[in-house]
Amino acid sequence: MVNIRFRTVRILDILAVQKTVKISVLTEELHVSHVTLRKDLDNLEKRGLVKRTYGYVSLNVADYTGRRMAINYLTKQKIAKAAAEIIEDGETVMLESGSCCTIFAEELITVKKNITIITNSIYIANYLCELSDFKIILLGGYFQPDSQVVVGPMTTECAEKVFSDKLFLGVDGFIPGHGFTGMDHLRVETVAALSKQANKIYVLTEAAKFKRRGTFDLIQLDKLAGVFTDDGIPKEAEDALLKNNVMLHKVPVKEEKIKWRKFPEMPPIMFTEKG
Repeated sequence: MVNIRFRTVRILDILAVQKTVKISVLTEELHVSHVTLRKDLDNLEKRGLVKRTYGYVSLNVADYTGRRMAINYLTKQKIAKAAAEIIEDGETVMLESGSCCTIFAEELITVKKNITIITNSIYIANYLCELSDFKIILLGGYFQPDSQVVVGPMTTECAEKVFSDKLFLGVDGFIPGHGFTGMDHLRVETVAALSKQANKIYVLTEAAKFKRRGTFDLIQLDKLAGVFTDDGIPKEAEDALLKNNVMLHKVPVKEEKIKWRKFPEMPPIMFTEKG
């Protein structure tokens, strides 16, 4: 039977390209029964990643973060696993919003014990609500429906009352000589407030973000402790991080390709992409 991890990645890979797929087609593609696929889709639907209607499944287009999570899901999962290794059982961690941060939060409370999460992300809180053995502290503020985060002066005031050793951020872009950028000025202000309450600040992002520019200054390089990304990071960006003594952890993307066999009940195999 195909491993559920591979099935989840394959389902999201297919939907990221085709948007909507007939459920019967997925059972044939994955070589699983309708019962098995239904369980997989139940899990993805509870997490807000997919939506089912009349024999079809599609990405949850009404959910911005859910859509982002489905894109390059396996790469983001690898980034999350790497970042979770620097967290100890019983630690309190601050998280801003974003797809990488959400997957990191799930990984964190799955592999660590007695974790406390401080966040301004309603999405992360809802995403984790059915999991156990963790505590979550939600900051108050003005609610942004699209990204499901709270921002603004009230959020800044709430941030002043909490503290954590580590803060993890998602980003929208990068400027080599400066640092990471964001697209929303209210979220940028929230990050500034949270940054004052943490000893160490880390960025979780795909390498593609290093090729984009956001509108607003999010975090400067000299304030960062580390960056978790993939090995597609441009050399100019990597050099800028290392020059500023920022710890850089790169997960391999070329090893994450999945080859699907065309025979029923045979599992997929992993292979290293050449070139």
